[in-house]
Amino acid sequence: MSTHDEPARGRSLCGAVAYVVRGDLRPVVNCHCARCRRFTGHHVAVTAAAVDDLEVVDARGDLTWFAVSGAAYAFCRACGSSLFWRSEDSPGTWSICAGTLEVPTHLSTAEAWWVSEASDYAARPDLPERLTE
Repeated sequence: MSTHDEPARGRSLCGAVAYVVRGDLRPVVNCHCARCRRFTGHHVAVTAAAVDDLEVVDARGDLTWFAVSGAAYAFCRACGSSLFWRSEDSPGTWSICAGTLEVPTHLSTAEAWWVSEASDYAARPDLPERLTE
């Protein structure tokens, strides 16, 4: 869990949907399941927070949920950013797409789930870092 004096903040790419987390964030988990890959276009990297600690700012009503057996996925209708995931089994917790958090996040990746469902391109040798300006 990550605990800091300042709340964590995040938003969609266009900024139409923003959020503040005033509580602990779980370490990041990478999920390679087919649903998560389709939701984000890649494996999903998510942290999680208690719903009671999460304040969503959505003045125009752009946060949209898509429900599928046992889960629901939230995205910004204006720009398409993947934002949240929730399970029917844990209604008091929302997973938060880690890439939508402002940095520094003070988080680290702890686990990878459903690696057996990873896309074939996920297996790769170490890649060189590429810096662009």
